[in-house]
Amino acid sequence: MVVRLRLQRFGRTHRPFYRLVAANQKAPRDGKFLEILGAYNPIANRAGMKEIRLKEDRLKYWLAVGAQPSKRVSWILGKFGILPPLPQFYNPQKLVPKDQHEDAKK
Repeated sequence: MVVRLRLQRFGRTHRPFYRLVAANQKAPRDGKFLEILGAYNPIANRAGMKEIRLKEDRLKYWLAVGAQPSKRVSWILGKFGILPPLPQFYNPQKLVPKDQHEDAKK
């Protein structure tokens, strides 16, 4: 059984709220999970802060026994120093404005 650390979506339309869970890889996104490891609210409050709560000791345990984090969970854990931060991908085409980029194709 492959265990994944991933986000489980809650909330209503246009107001998401996520739980960070350890779940079987084959379980559906919002389905059965093994343990709740934290919460993530991507909607900023009035002070402009996004809320992230993590159980660091349990996260480190699951990573030690071989759980694989999803890409977004890896990003969150990288921000808190639990995992090394994800590398920044450099794409020089994004630096060129679209009108100049289309001229370069022709």
